[in-house]
Amino acid sequence: MGKAGTAAPSNRITLGCIGMGGQGTYDMNGFLGHPDVQVVAVCDVNKESSDYDMFYQFQGSSTAGREPARRTVEKYYAQQGTTGTYKGCAAYSDFRELLAREDIDAVLIAIPDHWHAIVGVMAARAGKDIYAEKPLAYTIAEGRAICDAVKRYGVVWQTGSQQRSDARFRYGCELVRNGRIGKVHSIYVGLPGASTISGVNGKLTRPSPAPEGFDYDMWLGPAPRAPYCPGRCHWNWRWISDYSGGQITDWAGHNCDIAHWGMGTEYSAPVEIEGVGDIPKDIDGLYDTAERYRFVCKYAEGFTMVVSDTEQHPTGARGVLFEGTEGWVFVNRDKLDAHPKSLLNSVIGPDEIHLYKSNDHISNFIDCVKSRSETIAPAEVAHHSIMVGHLGIIAMKTGRKLLWDKKKEHFANDAEADRFLSRPMRSPWHL
Repeated sequence: MGKAGTAAPSNRITLGCIGMGGQGTYDMNGFLGHPDVQVVAVCDVNKESSDYDMFYQFQGSSTAGREPARRTVEKYYAQQGTTGTYKGCAAYSDFRELLAREDIDAVLIAIPDHWHAIVGVMAARAGKDIYAEKPLAYTIAEGRAICDAVKRYGVVWQTGSQQRSDARFRYGCELVRNGRIGKVHSIYVGLPGASTISGVNGKLTRPSPAPEGFDYDMWLGPAPRAPYCPGRCHWNWRWISDYSGGQITDWAGHNCDIAHWGMGTEYSAPVEIEGVGDIPKDIDGLYDTAERYRFVCKYAEGFTMVVSDTEQHPTGARGVLFEGTEGWVFVNRDKLDAHPKSLLNSVIGPDEIHLYKSNDHISNFIDCVKSRSETIAPAEVAHHSIMVGHLGIIAMKTGRKLLWDKKKEHFANDAEADRFLSRPMRSPWHL
């Protein structure tokens, strides 16, 4: 009835959750804490397994999948109610069944990168508002498809680039945007390097039957057919180029995003890119994303962005370092530093640039679903943030300097490089 500060059922946002691994479970728990949201369905191709070991810090257990997620939801709502029981959360193995439900207002999407565009576009077509984990998409072309779908169907989109909802990052970017370090000429973006391959040995990379309750063919989806092995899925898919771009695409949506935010170039992109990277030589050749890398991006706005696994603050911390003619600002999840130090006490005046303020990423999404306003991390911004990472990877693959037409979103007179902007999809999947 909406008593005692609770939201009446008619005022609640009904949410379906797609992808119940570690990050998806973590995000779902975040939504459960909001009384104006009701989680009514969960979906995952994995019924339940105990091999999500890299995510223990998110959910307190290595067990994940659609059934643990359903139990979590029903236990939570049972504790909130008066009867001590609750059985109102559906569990699906096929996301299309969840999207077909007309009683679902919004969806959480936390799935491997190679699925992002298909599920995101279909969710937009279904009229669902969307909170989706970064990176926006597996390729630049797929990112453009998401942006176009979000605009066409008028849905609200929030990308899980949660650093935008951190006051430390916002203030650091405001210092830069308001000229406290003069004219910025260089930005150094540090991302993680070596892949954090989890629990893998020679045995786990050998082909074996997929476990019962795990729809492996659906997990592969649009990716090339490949034999199942335990070391391919769950945490470790991100180190395999058929599904992700490794640490570069795992983190460019965070730190390159902050670099763009500080420079006011959230809808821009580099015009020139060149770089190098080392492909690891490891177990059975399964993991093939770059571990050591460095690429240099030049912008028409007059600055250079260097992205690598070695760029860091003098203390050894990785993050985003803005260098200007009158000083520098460094920011990451643990610290905000500046030179001169007095900048850290600088007050952003009422007539200066104040960036979009959000102190909670999920709350910002919920508020925007209600108001139909743009979120702090909309699709178009996320597209340009991860574009930097995609361009760097393509420069490494081609081994030459590339010229990028940021308006047309293709390379200047380079058909070979253009081939990396999209990928063929395994039938029957397509955009």
